[in-house]
Amino acid sequence: MSSFGTYLVGFIILIIGLGIAAYLLNVPPTWILVGVVVLLGIGILMATSRTKPRDPPAV
Repeated sequence: MSSFGTYLVGFIILIIGLGIAAYLLNVPPTWILVGVVVLLGIGILMATSRTKPRDPPAV
């Protein structure tokens, strides 16, 4: 599995855990959904920035 996929799977597991915690704290489902969408966007941005190949140094 690529590092992008590994990073994204880990981030999705984190989001699921946070969603369950929010549900147990009686947060309204609408806000849980908003949080999940925002966190997914942040996770994708972070995963692509961390796994982007670096440009070789100019000699």
